[in-house]
Amino acid sequence: MAEATIKPEVLHFLSTLEKNNNREWFDTHKVEFKKQEALVKKVFSTIFEKLKVYDDLERLKMFRIYRDVRFSNDKTPYKSHIAGSFIRNGAKLRGGYYMHLKPGNSFIAVGFWDPNKEDLFRIRKELELDAEEFRNLISEPNFQKIWGNLEGEELKTAPKGFDKEHKDIDLIRKKQFIFTRKFSDQEVISADFADKILNSFVAIRPYFDLMSDILTTDLNGESLLH
Repeated sequence: MAEATIKPEVLHFLSTLEKNNNREWFDTHKVEFKKQEALVKKVFSTIFEKLKVYDDLERLKMFRIYRDVRFSNDKTPYKSHIAGSFIRNGAKLRGGYYMHLKPGNSFIAVGFWDPNKEDLFRIRKELELDAEEFRNLISEPNFQKIWGNLEGEELKTAPKGFDKEHKDIDLIRKKQFIFTRKFSDQEVISADFADKILNSFVAIRPYFDLMSDILTTDLNGESLLH
């Protein structure tokens, strides 16, 4: 997939934007931004098409560069990164892929960022009942090599209705179930960057399959989909 590469100019533009985050500068350089954005979207689109061989994807969503500053103390008008998500198709397919390009802080992330209360409760009940399959999957050596450890916000104690002494309380108190993989600037502009992204996303599929199965069945294994 060497034809899909991020050029150094992309990172340079984003770095310069961060130092000149105002409308006057951006308006003057908007043509350049559109050029760099188009190049990044081409890379994202290439990964999207390749990933469709391994997963049923609905669409690629590129996030706008403009920040919503209405409720933020930070009033800078633009993001200093370019990001997008690869959205899975259908009610059976849970989990999401995210890609984030920023000088010095590029990463991909997968999993469950903001599960609704019903989904979160269902995941917790599954882990309360039996977390062995979950633990075995995320501790598998190749999985660990690519994705590392489970991340995400968590409660300081047990959720309401759960035993704080439960042997799997470290998992049960999680509010998010995500994995991230970081990349250096040199990796981002390398010829095999898109291949690394694709291989990482393919490697997460067993995790998505397990979580999708949990979230579409009850504790007896009966389907919740009609």
